[in-house]
Amino acid sequence: MIHGEKAHSCYFSKDAFANMIKDNPCVENKELMIIPDIVHTDLYDGGGKNAIPFDKITAFFHENLK
Repeated sequence: MIHGEKAHSCYFSKDAFANMIKDNPCVENKELMIIPDIVHTDLYDGGGKNAIPFDKITAFFHENLK
Protein backbone atom coordinates (compact mmCIF):
# COMPACT_ATOMS: atom_id res chain seq x y z
CA MET A 1 0.00 0.00 0.00
CA ILE A 2 1.32 3.44 -0.90
CA HIS A 3 0.01 6.73 0.40
CA GLY A 4 1.14 10.32 0.69
CA GLU A 5 1.82 11.43 4.25
CA LYS A 6 -0.18 14.64 3.91
CA ALA A 7 -3.17 13.11 2.14
CA HIS A 8 -6.39 13.57 4.06
CA SER A 9 -7.17 9.88 3.55
CA CYS A 10 -3.80 8.61 4.80
CA TYR A 11 -5.52 7.25 7.90
CA PHE A 12 -7.47 4.87 5.65
CA SER A 13 -4.33 3.14 4.35
CA LYS A 14 -2.87 2.97 7.84
CA ASP A 15 -6.06 1.40 9.21
CA ALA A 16 -6.45 -0.96 6.24
CA PHE A 17 -2.84 -2.10 6.52
CA ALA A 18 -3.20 -2.70 10.27
CA ASN A 19 -6.30 -4.80 9.61
CA MET A 20 -4.57 -6.70 6.80
CA ILE A 21 -1.65 -7.80 8.96
CA LYS A 22 -3.61 -8.36 12.19
CA ASP A 23 -3.47 -12.06 13.02
CA ASN A 24 -2.03 -12.74 9.56
CA PRO A 25 0.78 -15.33 9.59
CA CYS A 26 2.17 -13.98 6.28
CA VAL A 27 3.12 -10.36 6.93
CA GLU A 28 6.61 -10.43 5.43
CA ASN A 29 5.30 -9.82 1.91
CA LYS A 30 3.17 -6.82 2.84
CA GLU A 31 4.31 -3.22 3.18
CA LEU A 32 2.85 0.18 3.88
CA MET A 33 4.81 2.98 2.22
CA ILE A 34 4.00 6.44 3.54
CA ILE A 35 5.68 8.96 1.25
CA PRO A 36 6.84 11.97 3.32
CA ASP A 37 5.50 15.47 2.57
CA ILE A 38 3.24 14.23 -0.25
CA VAL A 39 -0.51 14.45 -0.72
CA HIS A 40 -2.02 11.59 -2.69
CA THR A 41 -2.49 13.69 -5.82
CA ASP A 42 1.27 14.23 -5.97
CA LEU A 43 1.63 10.49 -6.47
CA TYR A 44 -0.54 10.77 -9.59
CA ASP A 45 0.99 13.78 -11.30
CA GLY A 46 4.38 13.97 -9.61
CA GLY A 47 3.61 17.33 -8.04
CA GLY A 48 7.03 18.37 -9.25
CA LYS A 49 8.56 16.13 -6.58
CA ASN A 50 9.04 12.80 -8.37
CA ALA A 51 7.08 11.24 -5.55
CA ILE A 52 6.48 7.74 -6.87
CA PRO A 53 9.20 5.40 -5.52
CA PHE A 54 9.45 3.25 -8.66
CA ASP A 55 12.73 1.59 -7.57
CA LYS A 56 11.27 0.52 -4.24
CA ILE A 57 8.06 -0.74 -5.88
CA THR A 58 10.05 -2.72 -8.45
CA ALA A 59 12.25 -4.25 -5.75
CA PHE A 60 9.17 -5.22 -3.73
CA PHE A 61 7.61 -6.99 -6.73
CA HIS A 62 10.86 -8.79 -7.62
CA GLU A 63 11.21 -10.00 -4.04
CA ASN A 64 7.62 -11.06 -3.46
CA LEU A 65 6.36 -12.28 -6.85
CA LYS A 66 8.72 -15.20 -7.31
